[in-house]
Amino acid sequence: MRNEGLGSWPARRARKTPHRTALVHGEQSTDYRTLYARTTRLAHALRARGIRRGDRIAYLGPNHPCYLETLFAAGTLGAVFVPLNTRLAGPEIAYQLADSGAKALVYGPGHAGLVAGLPGNTDVRTYVEVGAEYEEALAAASEDPIDTPVTPDDTCIIMYTSGTTGRPKGAMLTHGNLTWNAINVLIDTDLIADERALVSAPLFHTAGLNMLTLPVLLKGGCCVLVESFDPEATFDLIARHRITFMFGVPTMFDQVARHSRWAAADLSSLRILTCGGSPVPTPLIAAYQERGLTFLQGYGMTEAAPGTLFLDAEHSISKAGSAGVPHFFSDVRVVRPDLTPVEVGETGEVVVRGPHVMPGYWGLPEETAASFADGWFRSGDAARVDDDGYVHIVDRIKDMIISGGENIYPAEIEDLLLAHPDIVECAVIGVSDEKWGEVPRAVVVPREGVSLDPDEVLAALAGRLAKYKIPKSVVIADELPRTASGKLLKSRVRTRYGKQ
Repeated sequence: MRNEGLGSWPARRARKTPHRTALVHGEQSTDYRTLYARTTRLAHALRARGIRRGDRIAYLGPNHPCYLETLFAAGTLGAVFVPLNTRLAGPEIAYQLADSGAKALVYGPGHAGLVAGLPGNTDVRTYVEVGAEYEEALAAASEDPIDTPVTPDDTCIIMYTSGTTGRPKGAMLTHGNLTWNAINVLIDTDLIADERALVSAPLFHTAGLNMLTLPVLLKGGCCVLVESFDPEATFDLIARHRITFMFGVPTMFDQVARHSRWAAADLSSLRILTCGGSPVPTPLIAAYQERGLTFLQGYGMTEAAPGTLFLDAEHSISKAGSAGVPHFFSDVRVVRPDLTPVEVGETGEVVVRGPHVMPGYWGLPEETAASFADGWFRSGDAARVDDDGYVHIVDRIKDMIISGGENIYPAEIEDLLLAHPDIVECAVIGVSDEKWGEVPRAVVVPREGVSLDPDEVLAALAGRLAKYKIPKSVVIADELPRTASGKLLKSRVRTRYGKQ
C-alpha cells in the first residue's frame, strides 16, 4: 500500500482479522471487514463532494462508529480530520471551523440545531448528518479500494487545545505521531488481540481516542462505544461485554466506586484501568486495590499525542503521586530555563521529544517556534525528579485549570468577563472541588459605584462558553494584587481568594 497512515488501518485489519468485531454501539456490531467497506464508501462519497488530499473534514457528535469511519475516511483520502468538542458553544465551534478551514462537517443529529445556526463565514460546503443522510451517501458510493499516497509525516488530525492567551490552538498530529503513540501504549500496557475496551471517555479528547481506541483497533481488539459516561450503565456494560480495558479521568472512576453497586458488582473481566487528566487521589487508588484492581496512571498533553509519562502497575503504590517514567519511545527531561537538567528534587519544566510529538500548531508559526527549544517541546508544566528517575508534576506554569479531565484556560474566560460593562478587572483561578477536582472561580473588580450581582455575571457567560468553563463562583474584590509594572500576581489571587 502507498498509504502508510491511519487511513490504511481498516484495510490492513480487514485482511488479517475480517470477521473479528471492531466496534459495538448499542445493539450494533461492526466487524473489521464492514468497517473497511464503510470507510471506503464514505471516502468515495466525500471525494465525490469535492474533498481532496489536505482538505479538512470536521466531526461534531458523541462517540459513535461514524466518528471513527470519518477519521479513517479522511486518512484514506489524505485529508485532515478535525474533531470538535461537543461541549463547546456555537461561537467556539464556528471559530474552530473557520480557523481550520474545514470544507466538510459530519455531525450527529443532536447537533443539527447548532449546525443550522452556524455563521456563513466558514469554508464548510459539505454537510452530512449522521443517520439517514449519512447512510444514503454510503449506499450510493463505491467500495473500490482507494490507495492515496500518505506518509507518516503528513498531518492526520488537527486537535484543538486552548492556549493561555485564550485563543484555541490546533495541534497538528501526524499519522506518525498517532502510530508511535499507539505503539507506546501497546508496549507499556501489554494490550492483547482479545481486548474489549469500554470507550465512554469522549473521542474528541486526545486520551479517549489516542490512548484507548486507536491502540485497541491497531491490535485488532473491540471497542464498545458509549455516547456519554454513566456510572450505573458502566456496571451493566462491563458485565454484558466482559470489558477488559477502561480509561477514565479520576472523577469517572470515583463515581463508579461511590455507586451502590460497587461492592457486589462482578468486575472480574477488567484487566487494565488507565487513568489520566489529573492526579489520582490516594483514597481512590486504595478503593480499587481493595477490589483487586490497579490503576495505570499517565501524564501527557495533546501536543504529544498525548502519552508522555507512564506509571505502571508494579510501581503504582511505591511511587503513588508520581507521573511515572517516559513511555518507551518518548524522551522526557525536567530542565532549568537554560535547558540544563535539574538536580534530584529540584523543580523545573517538563520538556518532551519523540516521534509522537507534533510538528507544530496549525497556522501559528510564531507560537510553534516559542513552544520548542532545541527540538524539545516545552510543556509549561513544572515537575521534579526523584532518585529513581520518576517524575512528579508539582504545578502548572501556564495557570491551566483541570476540571473533571477538561482543560480550562483562565485567559479565555477573563477576556469575556472583561467585556462586561461593569467589570474593570478580573482573574480566574482554580479552586478545589470534591466532584471535579477543581473548578474555575472568577474574582472580579466592579466599576466604581456599581454593585455587581454574581449570578448576573455568570448568566452573561451562558451560551458564549462551554458550561464546564463557566466559573462555579464569583468573588467581588476591591482590587487585584499586581506588581509595580502592573502585572497581575495570580499566586496572590489564589492565596487571597482561593480558600474562602
